[in-house]
Amino acid sequence: MTELVDGALARKPIAQPQYAVERPLVVLKFGSSVLTDREAIPEVVTEIYRIVRDGRRVLAVVSAFEGVTDKLLDDAQVLGCAHDNLHLPRYVALGEETSAALLTLACDRAGLSTANLGVADLGLIAEGHRESAEPCRLDRRNLDAAFARHEVVVVPGYGALDSKGDVVLLGRGGSDLSAVYLAAELGAERVRLVKDVDGVYDRDPATAEEALRFGSIDWTGARAVAGKLVQTRALDFAQGRGLTVEVGALGRLDATRVGPVGGPPVRRPRPPRLRVALAGCGVVGGGVLQRLNRRPDEFEVVSVLVRDPSKARGGLDLDGILTTDEAEFLSRPADVVVDVLSSASVGARVAEQALAARAHVVSANKQAVIAAYDRLIAAARKSGGRLLYSAAVGGGAPLIETVRLARGHAPVVAIEGVLNGTVNFMLDRLGAGQSFDEALVAAREAGLAEEDPSADLEGLDAAAKIQILAFEAFGETIDPRSVACEALDPALAHEARRRPLKQVARAVLTPRGVEASVRFVEGSAFSGVTVDRNALRVIADDGRIWSAAGRGAGRWPTTESVLADLVDLRAAL
Repeated sequence: MTELVDGALARKPIAQPQYAVERPLVVLKFGSSVLTDREAIPEVVTEIYRIVRDGRRVLAVVSAFEGVTDKLLDDAQVLGCAHDNLHLPRYVALGEETSAALLTLACDRAGLSTANLGVADLGLIAEGHRESAEPCRLDRRNLDAAFARHEVVVVPGYGALDSKGDVVLLGRGGSDLSAVYLAAELGAERVRLVKDVDGVYDRDPATAEEALRFGSIDWTGARAVAGKLVQTRALDFAQGRGLTVEVGALGRLDATRVGPVGGPPVRRPRPPRLRVALAGCGVVGGGVLQRLNRRPDEFEVVSVLVRDPSKARGGLDLDGILTTDEAEFLSRPADVVVDVLSSASVGARVAEQALAARAHVVSANKQAVIAAYDRLIAAARKSGGRLLYSAAVGGGAPLIETVRLARGHAPVVAIEGVLNGTVNFMLDRLGAGQSFDEALVAAREAGLAEEDPSADLEGLDAAAKIQILAFEAFGETIDPRSVACEALDPALAHEARRRPLKQVARAVLTPRGVEASVRFVEGSAFSGVTVDRNALRVIADDGRIWSAAGRGAGRWPTTESVLADLVDLRAAL
């Protein structure tokens, strides 16, 4: 831990401050219409990530994949198991437990700090018939313990335990009831049932083009028109507890609110499909392209800029959109340009020209953002384009959003964090006894270290990130030459094998202005941040501390952050 002394951060340990901020809880339920199969999981991860980076914790309640529950029941019937079999619910609940476990793995891959609780661990108690039981009590100890360590907890819906500890089911569509009950018991800020439609309509929008959508509808009205969309027992429970429930779709900010009052349905226009020009198609760019291709109704990739067109790109279809020429790349009409290049100069040039042409820019190129920040901001203000760069810092850890959240509540006096996943990974390996060269090879094999790792090892990557975060915190740009950086070299690696060190980047508001550094310290607040994780603490002038953590390097965490910016941009437009 650190403390403030004369406007600067001292490295002296102190007790944990009592003003740590607890983030509000949002319950999201994903049914089989959304979780159709394993291929749909990344889209669900994006929805969870968007809520987490907005400053919330998420309890994700999931159904089995589409058709799995019926298959499990059929399998049991083939064996002659009747519906009154005591053990049938435990077998059927495996469908939800499997999808929950796979979603947890995918959330972790994307960088989110995630836990998974099964039916036996959740603490949800129900009574009544074993296939249509009613939840009656929640032992929340395991949930509270999980949220004390993680931002996301994934649990199976549909299943619970009876008073004897046997598994029971909450009726078909019971995951809706699970989500609504858990939201009420946990005092959640919101509960959203994520469906394959963007709300409650006055008739089926799949068969009636003239269908109108409700912005809000009361519980009685919802039972009349949404009985097949939302489990009626879940609506009954919500009405009994006075709980408003949202019904919405993936990637949408709006939803139908089901509660005590309603309004007339209206025609709602669909958000436009965004034309995307992708600058870079390497490790991260390939991941972004793969994810965009899975959302053809939302995004159309019109151009891809690369340096080497002959390079193998994992079977991605690039016919007609691949180019090596910047002018040609920028000439193709696009709503948004995504910069995932490794070159600061090319990235800055492409982003500035795109903004000048009234396109929006989403950037994961931290060096380009910091090198041309003032120019990019000026271009965006002049043209009305949006510059989004959450992916430039933190990968799957929502670091920029956390700074913005803290600054919105109180003036920030200091920020500090572990911002380079490659170096953090190597320090772990050095602490385990590996040599400098062995740790570097391991980082490359893990897909973390570049072929030229100098930006990571010399502290330049962390320095660029702390400069971006400092601008978000204090509204001031920092001269890169003023950031004092320590390098991870063989000599320091030898020291890291003897005592646990962390590379900590700091920016502090002092009477002399903002001062920043990247140094190796022992006994910091980040001693528990392991492997390729990033972590951040934002200290406000009233003593409150805002924090964030997650996987900070690699293809999928950065891809997730880029995609979240794109989804939010489309929803806002």
